[in-house]
Order: sequence, then structure tokens, then C-alpha cells
Amino acid sequence: MRVMIAEDSTLLREGMVRLLVEEGHEVPAAFGEAVSLLKEMESRRPDIVVLDIRMPPTHTDEGLRAALEIRERWPEVGVLMLSQHIERNYAAQLLAASAEGVGYLLKDRVAQVEEFLDALERVHARGAAIDPEVVRHLVVRTTHTDPLARLTPRERSVLEALAQGHTNTAIAQKLHISLSAVEKNLNTIFGKLELPQTTGYSRRILAVLRFLKS
Repeated sequence: MRVMIAEDSTLLREGMVRLLVEEGHEVPAAFGEAVSLLKEMESRRPDIVVLDIRMPPTHTDEGLRAALEIRERWPEVGVLMLSQHIERNYAAQLLAASAEGVGYLLKDRVAQVEEFLDALERVHARGAAIDPEVVRHLVVRTTHTDPLARLTPRERSVLEALAQGHTNTAIAQKLHISLSAVEKNLNTIFGKLELPQTTGYSRRILAVLRFLKS
């Protein structure tokens, strides 16, 4: 796959470039800020962009704003955001329109090579990849809020895995339960979250968004 990077940490940026090239991927360009990446998007269209949320000049939300622009102008390009800390509102903004082809990872996850590469593959396949630590944090934050408080421990585990971007088959393997059990739990979750089957909307994505925004 073709991956372009915007990350102001030279060490992390060069490390990702080297890793991706060694894994057989193409990195046509890597930048220390988001403006140059957006300009380059006009001529070199990657499959995925990897962006830090906080970059020069203000180190606030430059990367997030660039990611939202990319999703609006080039929806076919996957976006994987990196963050030093859990920033729940930013994750929700990134997923607001759709969770397809979107990832949100803590920077520490990059050092866990297999997990980082797996997240890239999921985003490339138009899935989602949300950092497990972010999801665990949200589970704790939402324990006493309705309607999530109505979920059983098993249903919460299934929703946690769903929010990370796993398919039904992957959830079954991860939780050591049958595929039919996953499907049954998901239908129950959708019911408790009051997400009816509606043409034009993905209940999986709506469930993740409800989870992030709770």
C-alpha cells in the first residue's frame, strides 16, 4: 500500500518510514506538519495517510483538521490518526461521518509493530482500528451512563471489540466464543442502544459512535 505520513517527531516519523518500507509498502512522502501533506495530496494520492493530531504551528489540532479535510475531499483515502494521549472528543469527531477506513491509535502502539501494521491493514480494507486502551478508557467512563449501563459484561466486551474495529469473526476469536454468539450479542446491543435496522445506516458504526459520545 502507499502511505503518506505527517508527524513532527523526526524519530517517530523516520521510524515509521523505515518500518513500512521494510514491510514492502511505499512511502511517497513524509512531513513534519500537515500543510505540506495536504498540498502533496493533490499530486500523489496515497492509500492511507498517517497523521499526528497535534503538530506545528500551534500543536493543538492541526492533524485532526487535516484528517477531516482529507476525509471530505478524498473519501477513498484511509486515515490513521496518532495521539500521545487519549483524546476522546477528537476520536468522536474523526468517526462522526463514518468509521470506514479510519483508525485512531496511541503513539505507543507504533512500537508494537504487529498491532500497528494490523491497524493499517484494517484501515486499508475500509474497516476501523481504534486503540484498545482508548476503548478501555471509554468503557470505564461510560459504566454508569445509560443506555450503555444496561449492557451485560459479555455485551460490553463485544462492543469493546467492535469499537476497536474487529469483524464478527475476529471478535469470536478474541473472546473465545462462537460466531453465532457474537451475532446474538450484537443484535442485543443494537436493541439496547435503540439502533433499529434502517436502510442507509450501519448499526455497527452507529453503535461505535454512541459508545464514543457517551
